[in-house]
Amino acid sequence: MSRIGKLPVSLPSGVSVELLDGNVLKVKGPLGQMCQKVDPDIKVTIEDNQIKFERPTDQPRHRSMHGLYRALVHNMVVGVSEGFTTQQELVGVGYRVSVQGQILTFSLGYSHEIQLMLPEEVKAEIPDVRKGENPRLVLKSCDKQLVGQVAAKVRSFRRPEPYKGKGIKFVGEQLRRKAGKTASAK
Repeated sequence: MSRIGKLPVSLPSGVSVELLDGNVLKVKGPLGQMCQKVDPDIKVTIEDNQIKFERPTDQPRHRSMHGLYRALVHNMVVGVSEGFTTQQELVGVGYRVSVQGQILTFSLGYSHEIQLMLPEEVKAEIPDVRKGENPRLVLKSCDKQLVGQVAAKVRSFRRPEPYKGKGIKFVGEQLRRKAGKTASAK
């Protein structure tokens, strides 16, 4: 039995779930609503404020889908009740980001500015930083996959380099650093 798949998903207060035709789960909460189609082989039951998943056999395909759909639905429940957040830090002289509605504008040391249109589900904010600190970008959404994908796209504009650590990195991320050139003594 899958260790993840056999755990029930408990529903916090304010979150409602309904099972629609075609094995589609619809989750509603204070931060939004999400839908997920579950494979027809996986049996979904909703009882006592919990969602349970059962698989018909121990085939590898059923075992893998058992844990997968439980994890996806759990992320949906957490997303509509609490939401997901990623924080990124812009390390480098003159690196900046600004937000106008759903458009992010980056100044990352290139000869041009980079603009990114955010999906409607993702909200961006730039917290105030003290003098001497690097600017930060905070992305929030109820969809864990989407907020991670947008954060990866933002990071791809200027990946952190290993010598000085300049670039866009996640807050708390440990970078592998390399030693630079050394002068030879004659």
